[in-house]
Amino acid sequence: MSLGLLGKKVGMTRVFTENGASIPVTVIHVGGNEIVQCKTSAGDGYAAVQVGYDDQKAGRLNKPLQGHFRKGGKPTKKRLREFRLADESALPDAGATLDASLFSEGQHVDVIGVTKGKGFQGVVKRYKFGGLPATHGSMMHRRPGGIGCGTDPGRVWKNKEMPGRHGGYRRTVQNLRIVQVREDDQVLLVSGAIPGCNGGYVVVRPAKKKPLPAKTGGDQG
Repeated sequence: MSLGLLGKKVGMTRVFTENGASIPVTVIHVGGNEIVQCKTSAGDGYAAVQVGYDDQKAGRLNKPLQGHFRKGGKPTKKRLREFRLADESALPDAGATLDASLFSEGQHVDVIGVTKGKGFQGVVKRYKFGGLPATHGSMMHRRPGGIGCGTDPGRVWKNKEMPGRHGGYRRTVQNLRIVQVREDDQVLLVSGAIPGCNGGYVVVRPAKKKPLPAKTGGDQG
């Protein structure tokens, strides 16, 4: 895994290209990411970077987390995320600040978030059931129908698709293109929609299935 950023979903808008085409984008705020800890193969068995995002009062954290931040001399954060690195020589310095400049326009990213909670829902909304007859006297329009049998085994099998809590799932949307990087505002404009509500926390990482954009000019290796 490559180094990524934590962020907060601001909302959706649109961006117009030079040709007048409208591109729907999601605005993600990524400013204020700080490296809390760097792990090495010698000390921890693997190389990784622990990134913190969004300042938090120390008194609102439990004692183990307070001690973790105090040990590194870092400001307390609401969210922590660890990114493993294949190359240990690429480990940055602990305490360094990461911002939107970590990504570039045209780069593809994966965005991880938690979907909106829908509360208690039936099988039509939760599992896309087609429903039962709507006419000819039927009074079971959106019910699940039969769920078991009266003889052997005489019970409902586990993992049966039933009504229940819907939403609040961890989801990853892959291969989203970065349309703009606005370093002054510390936001990324990513094409398309991402999981979660406005103000929800997300993780932005380089896409696993898309290569980095080709370098131009004298930076080509």
